[in-house]
Amino acid sequence: MNVITIRYYAGARAAAGVGEERLPAGLDLTQLVKELSTAHGDRLGRVLLSASFLVDGLAWHDRRAPIPSGATVDVLPPFAGG
Repeated sequence: MNVITIRYYAGARAAAGVGEERLPAGLDLTQLVKELSTAHGDRLGRVLLSASFLVDGLAWHDRRAPIPSGATVDVLPPFAGG
């Protein structure tokens, strides 16, 4: 399986216009953000600047580490609430 699954939540889902999509494996987080911003436009690009990313349920902070093939990436925009 040489793909990764991207799942969008809340405002990221609205900005992307889809709840989920697949992309080729081998991207790091910086490349993924660039690819998604290009594919979906500035609205999603702005959301991605402040979003958190989980890879297979774990916070992913190293923007240069390759995302493993078969992984699921959750895009979590900042949430408001109390």
